[in-house]
Amino acid sequence: MVKQVEHILAPREPHFVGDGFRVHNFIPGVQPLSMQRMDPFIMLDYNSLVTFPPAESPRGVGVHPHRGFETVTIAYKGRVEHHDSTGAGGVIGEGDVQWMTAGAGILHKEFHEKEWSKQGGPFQMVQLWVNLPAKHKREQPGYQSITKENIVKVPILAEGDNVVGQVEVIAGNYKGQKGPAHTFSPIQLMNVRFSKPGKADFSFVAGENTGLLVIEGSVKVNGSGLVQTNHFVLLGQAGEDFTIESEAEALVLILSGEPLHEPIAAHGPFVMNTKAELMEAFEDYQNGKFGKLD
Repeated sequence: MVKQVEHILAPREPHFVGDGFRVHNFIPGVQPLSMQRMDPFIMLDYNSLVTFPPAESPRGVGVHPHRGFETVTIAYKGRVEHHDSTGAGGVIGEGDVQWMTAGAGILHKEFHEKEWSKQGGPFQMVQLWVNLPAKHKREQPGYQSITKENIVKVPILAEGDNVVGQVEVIAGNYKGQKGPAHTFSPIQLMNVRFSKPGKADFSFVAGENTGLLVIEGSVKVNGSGLVQTNHFVLLGQAGEDFTIESEAEALVLILSGEPLHEPIAAHGPFVMNTKAELMEAFEDYQNGKFGKLD
């Protein structure tokens, strides 16, 4: 059974997060993309393609806390440097993915990478927040640093076995090939990259919440009209199958996940199940239980 296209959604006006990330907020900003409708995906900020001028002092976001979920940063263009209260840090380069489990609590900061900042240039990224099931909200904080070399790549074939692109599997499974990311609930996260005209078919479990973000070019989904760059496609929960077709080069991010069906209590950087747990998170943060980070 085919997953129907429910909505094709244009991006909202962008706003800045800190001074380094100019983002369009899709989840939960664009209706009907609420946290409940897109469960377990509770936020999607998209830094569409923008050029930053050179800067001696790197732009970014200063120290801030997280608890109760995971952040997934996908770098399409540009480089980001991060540090946290566990002492970890690193650089997310073009094509890389950083999967951070905030879990029980972490302090974190992220800026344009120092040397990249001095040169400036094109910058394009996605940050996705993935909710943690209640039983995993107190996991130890940690990272999965997934480089572009470690992302599983499955060729997209046309007639005569001609390769017209590839599916880059970050999490989940495509045609028997499993992505490198560990997840706490069933999630599919993958880039579909067309190098020439072609079509890719997908089949996910019925009941998953599934959306597509067009990063480059334009595509048809299940034979729809052309979905333009920076637009989001919401698919229905019923059905399993859908197709993405491109008439030229294109890049599409797919996110799909089994809903947790748990209460969501969210405020700022904390996402828990009850208001009492939210209050506890604020108290723990104020009492220094998330560690220290300058």
